[in-house]
Amino acid sequence: MPKTDIKGLTAALKKDAPARIYYIFGADVSGVEKATSLVIKAAVGENADLALTKLNGRELDISAFYDTLQTAPMMSEYNCVLVNDYNCEKPYEDMRGRNPETVNKALLEALKEIPDYTVVIFNVTGFEVKVRRDFKSGTNIITDKNKMLADLAAKNGVCCEAELKNSVELSKMIADKVRARGGMIGLGTAQELAEMCLCDELTISNEIDKLCAYAGSDEITREMLADLVHEQNDTTIFTLANAVAARNAHAALQAVAQLNIDNENRGAALYALAGVFLDMYRAECGKATNLGFEKTAEDFGYGKRTFVMKNAYRDSGRFGIERLRACIVILRDTAMKLNSSPVDPRIAIEQAIVRMLTLDKSGRKK
Repeated sequence: MPKTDIKGLTAALKKDAPARIYYIFGADVSGVEKATSLVIKAAVGENADLALTKLNGRELDISAFYDTLQTAPMMSEYNCVLVNDYNCEKPYEDMRGRNPETVNKALLEALKEIPDYTVVIFNVTGFEVKVRRDFKSGTNIITDKNKMLADLAAKNGVCCEAELKNSVELSKMIADKVRARGGMIGLGTAQELAEMCLCDELTISNEIDKLCAYAGSDEITREMLADLVHEQNDTTIFTLANAVAARNAHAALQAVAQLNIDNENRGAALYALAGVFLDMYRAECGKATNLGFEKTAEDFGYGKRTFVMKNAYRDSGRFGIERLRACIVILRDTAMKLNSSPVDPRIAIEQAIVRMLTLDKSGRKK
């Protein structure tokens, strides 16, 4: 079966028996998990406890994996094997004395002999599979070594990509979900909610539950979004970036205070902050070459997240490319500091923000 999406996968599972091999990946991690669950249910039904074997792709023993593929099913028509996060670029965390090509070759050899009673699923939820957009076919093409595994699945089974839906598509889904709960939301407000949640369906679902509980039978308004959704890290980071752009120290440090930063999620918080500044830096690069936000988003592989570049185009001008470059260097240095010394992550990020606030348009300290 050629490469498909979740909708195509769902239709195929309703019509046909499960394939021998699946490769499921994409920017929509909740979609990857949904597609994986659909295949598991089709293969083993309610017998996952007995007929499903879960393996960690980061420490996959290929010999033991081969033996697992050959194991006859128990209490189910199929023996289902799920391998999460096998990365052909780096099959093991510690690659000393190992060669990726050799490991990948051994894996592909093992997959040549999948019995008729076995369904093997490779899914990716913990790293990014690199893709580029082929605008002739309207599909994404994998550009890293994981293409070999995806191509094998497409040839002998199913390769499914879970792409992020854009904010317009998600606005209709949001309106339907709110309506099903007896509430109301306008499509414009629903689209704003989708963009505030960066088009992440899991986050959106959580926010819908909260908003519906608050609004009851009343219509969900933009004012409610501002009151109830603004505490989310990603949204607060946009506020923080805007405060830095305006050199408003009070607002910037107030935004940092709202962020959920501790030793457990310090990397995620810093990653999200760096992402916003990288978006704006790319926007300034696009402007420098007289590209519109849509072409810039296309060139940088934003896919259906074009609205992120649109927002970056709107906000980046207040920084300028040199100041943005200096901010990114500060964030890089902060990441190195957090990874190499026992510092309080909130204090380290606050110090980074203060350094950014002192930069002039040329990227030098005022």
